[in-house]
Amino acid sequence: MIQREKLSIEKSVPGRRGVRVLPASRPAADWLPERALRQHPPRLPEMSEFDVVRHYTRLSRLNFSLDTHFYPLGSCTMKYNPRANEAIAALDGFTAAHPSAPTRALQGTLEMAWRLEQMLCELTGLAAFTLQPAAGAQGELTGILLASAWHRSRRDHRRTEILVADSSHGTNPASATMGGFAVNTVASGADGRVNLAAIRAALGPQTALVMLTVPNTLGLFETTICEIAQAVHEAGALLYLDGANYNALMGLVRPADIGADILHFNVHKSFSTPHGGGGPGAGPVGVAAHLVPFLPLPRVIEKNGRYILKSSARKSIGRMRTCLGNVAVLLRGYAYLRSHDAVALRGIAEDAILNANYVRVKLSDLYPAAIDEPCMHECVLQTNPEQMRGVKTLDVAKRLLDYGFHAPTIYFPLIVPEALMIEPTETESRETLDAFVAAMRAIHAEAMTDPEQVQTAPHHLPVRRLDELAAARNPTVAWGATIP
Repeated sequence: MIQREKLSIEKSVPGRRGVRVLPASRPAADWLPERALRQHPPRLPEMSEFDVVRHYTRLSRLNFSLDTHFYPLGSCTMKYNPRANEAIAALDGFTAAHPSAPTRALQGTLEMAWRLEQMLCELTGLAAFTLQPAAGAQGELTGILLASAWHRSRRDHRRTEILVADSSHGTNPASATMGGFAVNTVASGADGRVNLAAIRAALGPQTALVMLTVPNTLGLFETTICEIAQAVHEAGALLYLDGANYNALMGLVRPADIGADILHFNVHKSFSTPHGGGGPGAGPVGVAAHLVPFLPLPRVIEKNGRYILKSSARKSIGRMRTCLGNVAVLLRGYAYLRSHDAVALRGIAEDAILNANYVRVKLSDLYPAAIDEPCMHECVLQTNPEQMRGVKTLDVAKRLLDYGFHAPTIYFPLIVPEALMIEPTETESRETLDAFVAAMRAIHAEAMTDPEQVQTAPHHLPVRRLDELAAARNPTVAWGATIP
């Protein structure tokens, strides 16, 4: 049975008010055309302020969130967002700035953007960044358009194909297609990494770009990345690194040093704001020196201690986003980087790697890793339905909710059967990880003694197990009442 919280409109009581609105000084009919006048009054909830506050506070407590639960959502880096960064992003000088104000009135915002770009360059070894892209996927598209423009500038019109790994994020092939390229998928080897021989065989005069995620979605470092980069460049192509998992490389590896020509960051993952944290993202794109002329405009330039917007460049691919991008998210990332020195940033990566391997080893006897070796920021474990009396990965994920843990990413990457993709992140304590491990072990014990209890979970949440097939075929995406 599904328990449902009443909607605010269903709690409405005629005549009840949270605020008193003064009557209009003039009837609307005096100054609005008749076609703009409502034929019926709006059907809005009539509730006291107190009832509204209780209603939404109660709803918020029905949700899993980073403020209340461990959220090991693999490949999405759901980690703690320092409140100091939120306060900085909310400062009036930033939030009240008009995007069309003259640069002399925006010096603080422009200086932040310029300094953030310098820090990203130092972290990566790349020559320059654009801060415009709104998220990682748009960052990918930006990088692909940069590669396309570079090849066209060389009059190399044969480059019509992009290589992606079979373990890639789904946005990689989608972005390549949006950029006008054909996609060629390269298989991974038995070790979960891109097969170097397969890359070499696929490269040719038609290859524009090779897109790789490092570390990859199995949480593994591509140990042949330098050889791959060399082969890519010898073929006249460019190497794009998907930097979504950069919290495992921070302070340990500079992408430029392993051959990257283009890289996007997920500021909303690696640098403070959690992915899916209730707002927009940001996906800055960095490039090697030979691609700088093609970066989107405008770009922030420092000149004699002042910050200006460079708005013209003959080879630029143009604007990818209004203004500078999602400034509030960039501010959070800037505050995050300013609050850590080089040693601390390296420690973040080391702690992320340590936590993932701690979980992997503690669960290795019951949920073996897809690749049985040390991982980086996340571990990909597997269930075995044949050994667990028919209990599948989905069932384990649903049962975890009863234990107070949000489920990890499941059934991804697609090359791993019954995958459980767990990313503890660097911000979780050992006590939290031990509690998660204990819950996973308890669920395995339940599967062996009472599999139905796991297969029908969750049991203690406001919404129980849904009929996923029926939900997919007949989704209810809106409240059913008719509102005039």
